[in-house]
Amino acid sequence: MISRKPWQRIQVGLSGAGLLWITLAFTANAQVKTETTVEEGPASQTVKIDTAEVVYISGNDLIVKTEDGGLRHFPNVPNDKTVTVAGKELTIHDLKPGMKLQRTMITTTTPRMITTVRSVTGRVWRVSPPNSVILSLEDGTNQSFSIPRGQRFMVNGQETDAWGLREGMNISATAVMETPETVVSQEVKRTGTMPPPKPEPPRQGTTLLIILAPVKTP
Repeated sequence: MISRKPWQRIQVGLSGAGLLWITLAFTANAQVKTETTVEEGPASQTVKIDTAEVVYISGNDLIVKTEDGGLRHFPNVPNDKTVTVAGKELTIHDLKPGMKLQRTMITTTTPRMITTVRSVTGRVWRVSPPNSVILSLEDGTNQSFSIPRGQRFMVNGQETDAWGLREGMNISATAVMETPETVVSQEVKRTGTMPPPKPEPPRQGTTLLIILAPVKTP
């Protein structure tokens, strides 16, 4: 599981997405900064092995016999699909009936948490407690931020609600949005073995014929 660091500041909503942390600050400059971090959790792997025997090949068409005895048809096998046999990379045109094929599929699943931090500083232009506050930014524009119901704020070390905000106060706000996602990757290894050689026909040796002649009696 992904560990999360505890936050020490008060959380409120920002524009209906993520979290907005409000902290009073006496600063005249306004700016907006965005930072994104990715934290990965422990990955897990699954391995699946399939075996089959080559039955028929015609051009780029391949028919194999699976483990359960069924036949599977692979039409139009790409020429860049290779099978490692005895250390050599073979294409579809190098396969022969009777060859044993093995496909090993390794699936890796990695959970991760994408954290986007957006910091804003500005002056309270208008506050509509307990729902929203509008900040005047450095470029002269105003932006509205929503406040969740029941949210508490720390103002000069004192805890208060949205009713404690006043127009003209310089504040800094940090919006934090955490987005969990799962990254899945697959690795496929194809190996094979050549069919056993055909047994050689028995060698024919020299045949000795013995003809017995009848014996004449006196």
